[in-house]
Amino acid sequence: MEPRLSFVTLGVADLERATRFYRVALGLSRLPSPPGVSFFDLGPARLALYPRQSLAADAGMADAGMNAAGSGFPGFALALNVRTPEEVDRLLAAAAASGGRLVKPVQPTDWGRAGYFADPDGFLWEVAWNPKLSLT
Repeated sequence: MEPRLSFVTLGVADLERATRFYRVALGLSRLPSPPGVSFFDLGPARLALYPRQSLAADAGMADAGMNAAGSGFPGFALALNVRTPEEVDRLLAAAAASGGRLVKPVQPTDWGRAGYFADPDGFLWEVAWNPKLSLT
């Protein structure tokens, strides 16, 4: 198998709200998308927003006792690595101003700077700057 991540699909409560958040807060450009889903370009991968209940049904888990509301810690976080320390602050502020929630303010780390926000559906995103990481 060739290692590659093609899509990250998030099950969202309100597709229009989530689409607007990712366009405004993160500045992502929406790709041509069929009705009922929103696709965004993330470089070699794509971000897909799909109604939570539809995603659960598609995975065959609609009746598997999952918490359809998506509350609680999901057990994973997505990460956005940026090119400058100032971008960490700007992106976290934009997320909070656009309907997201600041979870962990920017703090220095052993390797750079980072903070966390939750999108309107509670998905966690780390925003980080690491001067040793090449973003080509």
